[in-house]
Amino acid sequence: MVWNPSEGIDIGFFIIRYYSLMFVIAFGLGWYIMKKIYERENESIDKLDTLFIWTVIATLLGARLGQVFFYDWEYFRNNPTEILLPFKFHPEFEFTGFRGLASHGAAIAIIIAMYFYSKKVIKRPILWVLDRVVIPVASGAIFVRIGNFFNSEIVGNVTDSAFGIKFVRDYYSAKDVMNITKLSNVNDAYHAIATDPQYADLLAKVPMKHPAQLYEAFLYIFVFFTLYFLYWKTKTAEKQGLLFGYFLVMLWSVRFAVEYVKESQGGIEESFGLLSTGQWLSIPFILVGIYYIFMAEKPIEDDL
Repeated sequence: MVWNPSEGIDIGFFIIRYYSLMFVIAFGLGWYIMKKIYERENESIDKLDTLFIWTVIATLLGARLGQVFFYDWEYFRNNPTEILLPFKFHPEFEFTGFRGLASHGAAIAIIIAMYFYSKKVIKRPILWVLDRVVIPVASGAIFVRIGNFFNSEIVGNVTDSAFGIKFVRDYYSAKDVMNITKLSNVNDAYHAIATDPQYADLLAKVPMKHPAQLYEAFLYIFVFFTLYFLYWKTKTAEKQGLLFGYFLVMLWSVRFAVEYVKESQGGIEESFGLLSTGQWLSIPFILVGIYYIFMAEKPIEDDL
């Protein structure tokens, strides 16, 4: 299979990028799920608006800073203005968008935000909040990985299996395809590489790789539905920290496993070796999850 999607949905005066659209769907669905939970718990929907705003900010800011410090600190320490600005200034000015977002950073930021939300807004133990917010977070993870798939990023290792996909936009840069085809429109240039017989030899160079993003998204579906079922159909939520613990163990175990078929993303693995950066960062979350699973029977209150 050759994978070469356009950048997004062109509505004439604006392009709705698929990656951005997946984030909108993730946050929108998350808000709807939490609304149902708050109604069940007799909590004010007014407090949900604050939760939504804080979660969006924490997710985007935490994911960005996670990318900076966990994966690409050597670059960003020399280009600090690019941390929070969607521009590249060297070697020439270029609008890049926020391409680097790390889920581990987002997770840490969300937990911190939920601590202050529990204290300042909802006046409930932080574990009460975390046990419930992990359900929409798990659903959001599905759409983020689908967005990565549309962006042809976070691809897997080269494979000869039946699941292999040729990620044209991962192998050739926009500048490369425009120079090769002499076309001024980048989407037209990529389309030519993918479909025009005169570029068949160039397409043949694109290796088949694991669609690691889809593997991860598919497994996250099971994480989401497991948490959703446990909350709505069982008394799991009555044990503070138990749903949070299940979430940490399941979601980050999925991440740990899928890393084995992913291309290296760089980062701290260059110093520690053995495991990938994603795997090293997942281990603490899994251990914390195991702790809460075993401690959930006890009356844990505010402490994380």
